[in-house]
This record gives sequence, C-alpha cells and structure tokens, in this order.
Amino acid sequence: MAWPEGTGVPKRRELLFGTRLVPCYSERPATVDAMFRAAVARRPDGEALVDGERRYSYAQLDGLVTRAAAGLIAGGAKPGTRMALVLSNRSEFLIALLAAARAGVVAVPISAREQRPGIAGILNDCGASILIHDAALADRMPDAAEVPSLALRLSAGGAVEGCRPFEELLVSDPALPAPAVEQGEEDTAVILYTSGTTGKPKGALLAHVNIIHSAMHFEECWDYREGERAVLAVPASHVTGLVAVVMAMIRVAGCTVMMPAFDVAGFLELASRERMTTTVLVPAMYNLCLLRADFSRYDLSSWRIGGFGGAPMPEATVEAMAERLPELHLLNAYGSTECATIISVVPIGSTRACLDSVGMCVPCGDLRIVDDQGRECPPGVSGEVWIRGPMTIRGYWNREDATRDSFVDGYWRSGDIGALDERGHLRLYDRKNDVINRGGHKIYSVEVENLLVRHADVVEAAAVAHPDPVLGEKIHVFVISKSGSLTEDDVRDFCRASLADYKVPDYVTLLGDALPRNANGKVTKRVLRDQVSAG
Repeated sequence: MAWPEGTGVPKRRELLFGTRLVPCYSERPATVDAMFRAAVARRPDGEALVDGERRYSYAQLDGLVTRAAAGLIAGGAKPGTRMALVLSNRSEFLIALLAAARAGVVAVPISAREQRPGIAGILNDCGASILIHDAALADRMPDAAEVPSLALRLSAGGAVEGCRPFEELLVSDPALPAPAVEQGEEDTAVILYTSGTTGKPKGALLAHVNIIHSAMHFEECWDYREGERAVLAVPASHVTGLVAVVMAMIRVAGCTVMMPAFDVAGFLELASRERMTTTVLVPAMYNLCLLRADFSRYDLSSWRIGGFGGAPMPEATVEAMAERLPELHLLNAYGSTECATIISVVPIGSTRACLDSVGMCVPCGDLRIVDDQGRECPPGVSGEVWIRGPMTIRGYWNREDATRDSFVDGYWRSGDIGALDERGHLRLYDRKNDVINRGGHKIYSVEVENLLVRHADVVEAAAVAHPDPVLGEKIHVFVISKSGSLTEDDVRDFCRASLADYKVPDYVTLLGDALPRNANGKVTKRVLRDQVSAG
C-alpha cells in the first residue's frame, strides 16, 4: 500500500548496488557530507548542536568539522579508513562523525556500554586504525597488542596516557579549505555492529544512500520542519540515535541536544529549556516519565513528535501521555540496523488507530510477508517480514555467508514474524526464533509480553521457551514488578483472563532488577534461556 497521498515528494526508480531497482527520492544529496553542507547553507547561524554549556551554530560546527577532517587526513587517514568511536552522547561524537564523512573515512560507532573484549573484537573485525574514546572509558580500551591495526588513539574529555587529546585533531588554521574527497552515494559511510542478541555481532555496511533515505523518510512521514530541535536521550552509537535523531536533524537543519545519560527529571528539564520539538525514546522511558514526574512543572508546549520503537507502547501509556500533553503525537516506528533504522512508521494523527500495529511501510520501501516456502502471504496471513528499498544495506562487513543468508534479491530477511492487513498496516507477532511451540500450538512470546505490561504492577516482561519432555516446550515468563508484591499466581490469573489456556505461563520468575540487556539496550533472551537451562 502506498503512503497517504499529499506528501508530494518526487520519487523515481533507480538501480542501486548493481542489482536493486527501487523507488528513491529523486532530489537528494549524494553523501552525508553534502547533506550537512546543505544544512550549513540553509541556516548558517541556526543552532546545530547543544552539549551542556557548549553551543554551536551550523557555521561554527562546519568549521570544526573541516578542521577535524583535515586533521584525519594529515594523520594518514585515506578514503575507506575505519575510525572507531567509543563515545557517549557528546559534541565530539558529532564532530568526529561528520569529519569522517567529509574525509571519506568510515565511522564505526561502538556502544559506550560495551566491555573490553567486545570493543577489541569489533576493532579487529573491521580493522580500525583510528580510535576515539571517552577518557572515562580508558580502562576498557584494548591495548596495542590486542588490536595491532590501531595507529592513532584520541581521548575526549580528559587526558589519557598513550592517547592524543581530541583537540589535537583540529588543525589550527580555521580558514583551511574543506578537504576535497571524491565519494559516491553507494560508498560505506558507517559500519554499525548489530546487537548480537543471538550470536556474534555483524558489521552492517550503511552507505550514504541508506542514511540519507532514512533521514528523508523521517522528514516526509513525520512532517519534520526546518529548525526542529531534538533531545538525543538514546545512545548516539545506536542506529536510532545516529539516524533517527542526529541525521534526521541535519536533514532539516535542526538542532541536536545531547543528553549523556537518561534520567526523568534531567530529560524533562532539558526538553523544556531547549524547547524540544521532537525525540525518539523507548516506551520504558515514557513510562518512567509518567511514574516519576509532575508534568505541570515543565513547559513542554513545543514538544510535537514523540517517536518510539523497540517495544510495544501500552494503551494506558498512550492515554496518560495524551492527557498530560494533548498536542503531542506519539508515533511508533519499526526499524533495524540493516535498514538504516526505519522500515515502517505510524503516520501523524493515527496513533490510536494503530495501537496494535507499527504503521505502514516507508514511502520508498517495499515490504513483503513471506512464508517458509518463499511464497508471498496474502493480507492477514503471518510470515517473515522481508524489506527492500534504498535504505536497505548491501550486506555485512567481510561476512559473505551472513550476507547471502540474510539478503534475497535485495530484500533483507528480518527474522520477524508479522502480517499486513488490507490497509497495508504491519502487525508484528514475534521473532522467528522466539516462537514457542507448546505441543504443536505456536505461541508468539510478544503476545504474552504485551499483555503482561498492561498489568498495573508490571514494569517489563519477557517470555521464552522452557524445554519439556512431553510437550516439547512450555512458557516461561520473567517479570519485573513495580511494588515487589506481585506473585506467580497473580501473573497466571491475569493471563488466564485474556489468553487461551495453552498460552498461560507454566513458569513464572519474578526478578528484582531489570531484564538482561546487551550494550544496545535490547533484551537478551539468550541469557534468559541459559538461566532456564541451568535450572
């Protein structure tokens, strides 16, 4: 189904990556750097970046980016050189990211929550020769023997032995002409390592054309306007922060307001002070705001778009947010690293009509539901979600096997189970590997999880398979209680009132802390399954 009429953004079919004829925006910048330069030209004096007391206009940021790009080239960087960024949400991240784009260097953002073995693994896998990291994370950085490819180390936010300070990257002459590096839109701009919830992380190759189309999808679908202001409260190193916030703001010459770590009071204070118009959070952040804050203390009248993804939004949360902020549009988006963040999205004004869906496929996307025999499913029938478009990556870094397994005729096989309705709205049911088979009954774990988070005393929940010698698998749920007084019987009784008997959890584990998550914040069900296996 096509995106609603009236957006009027010109599109045409183009051949990308040699084999994919896909709809594209016909008027677009060729590279990330070109997109940034266009923003500088549109609003040279407009605010581009806020980081605590540090504020930069587009013209000022452009000058820093030029100097940093020149510094990279002077330090030996060439087009295609990989530069890793282990940085929290701070101005150096954006300066380094845009400098890489200007110098033809490939940026490799790594979560600031990643530990030393994971960082070393990624650096060695991509062959990084430059590393920029937070000074506070120095003890987690691998040494020279662990990553022999590293030729240059820089630290931001303090001195670190064996590292040059980030400021030395900025070539001193502010009048220096911008480096002239030839780049094509299919060249890799960023390598983002997938979260690895089920195995070894893979380096997704995000080309300029992928990032630009995703940024333009946000602009078109959520009616982003020139000068939007977004608080970056999710990690900049994650595809959501990188593309849905940072790149989307650059596309509309907007402002990114850095927030190093999320806390409710700090977020709402920042949103109020900086006149935030948009942001993208996970549902748990909205829930925390409702639980812990008095909204009347903050002026949030500028907040227009509240994007969310990564988990379902309970209807009670939508209603509570609407009551407190009636002008706010809460909009779900379904995305992935392999599609440069956005696959489907809820249109403005459709939140209540799409509570059980993740909206419609983005304007330049081609979304199919495919069964196990490789046949397209009719509306209403579930199968694996396949997606193709100019935002879909070409493959993974040095992983021809994974690329071959995950991509068919330009379609990325998501591993998610879903269905399209007659209107083209996508409903997601589960990950293919998370479907529980209880004596022949297929149970989508997300159905059980979505129900449990509606319970007034449940913060979050996860359902996994529990091996059973008779039925094959039973249902095991892990639940975080708000009060700590929730019982196993409470959980089962709540589920029994709404679910078929075979979907009621057989096992309930009440946890006192949060569910286990990887460095990108995704629940690692593998850890829960291991816990089940260990008894």
